[in-house]
Amino acid sequence: MKKVRAAEDPLLSREEFRGKVFARDDHTCVICGQPAQDAHHILERRLFEDGGYYLSNGAALCAAHHLEAEQTALSVETIRERARIERPALPKHFYPDERYDKWGNVYLANGQRTKGELYHDESVQKILRQGGVLGEFTDLVKYPRTLHLPWSPGATEDDRILHDLSAFEGQEVVVTEKMDGENTTMYRDHFHARSVDGASHPSQSWARAFHAKIRWQIPEGWRVCAENLYAKHSIGYDALPHFLLVFSVWNEKNRCLGWEQTVEWSALLDLPTVPVLYRGPWNEAQIHRHDMALSAHSKEGYVVRVAGEFFFRDFRRVVAKFVKAGHNQTGHGWNRQRVIPNRLASG
Repeated sequence: MKKVRAAEDPLLSREEFRGKVFARDDHTCVICGQPAQDAHHILERRLFEDGGYYLSNGAALCAAHHLEAEQTALSVETIRERARIERPALPKHFYPDERYDKWGNVYLANGQRTKGELYHDESVQKILRQGGVLGEFTDLVKYPRTLHLPWSPGATEDDRILHDLSAFEGQEVVVTEKMDGENTTMYRDHFHARSVDGASHPSQSWARAFHAKIRWQIPEGWRVCAENLYAKHSIGYDALPHFLLVFSVWNEKNRCLGWEQTVEWSALLDLPTVPVLYRGPWNEAQIHRHDMALSAHSKEGYVVRVAGEFFFRDFRRVVAKFVKAGHNQTGHGWNRQRVIPNRLASG
């Protein structure tokens, strides 16, 4: 059986997908060798913008193993190995250093899973419940990686670009300054940086102490996402209104609140939001005006989001960033250096 490589992997029609998957796998289940019944999408096709009909995203399975795969009892990695898929197709917003299940949920090092963009879908809930795996999911949510705007000069080869800006068209948007700190998520009973299972760091001590004072005000199942600016990264700040600046608030249904509600909840928690640079109708020329202004000052960039509320699964379409070229002077090793505190405006 020959290995599947990306160069041999064009987007197929539904009929072509089924035919080529069955032909490659000799019309037999790659797990047990019995006659195949299904050309299985290894990663759910709804995770792909184009439907995911790639040969390297398919495997022939019998009915029993297809059900196990849908229930995630049969792992993505096992299916790829048995189908001899060497370089699998991934949705454009997925990263090869993450481990995903069939539905795009991410596995943590301890075996738990975080709730991905399709987790709350009724059909996904049903199949995971049938598989008896809902207990494997943590209520902690990793903040998504923000895609770059097409004109963002700070995008690296590891970053993803949001080429389709249609979700912004006709919408009110909010442009906020991208602050150079640590992405932090606070719940009623938990606190973590971007990685939900990451180690704590001395630069988090101030933020953790503040969270302990206000955590009881965060509704059960909600989370508040803020930039922890206590420690200097690449940019130093000497007049911050607070060491925690809020940029989003999420409810128990994994829905991001609209900007008005975000500001209201931030005020209730005695927290300011990140600075707003523009709020109004989507206007690409208007957004571009901030490019040169930020590049001329000691600022990292900006983030654009729709002003209204949106579901977690839509994040990759309705939030994007601009980062100036050559921004990161400390690399990803800032947390291995001595903590140099930023300063508040009040001294």
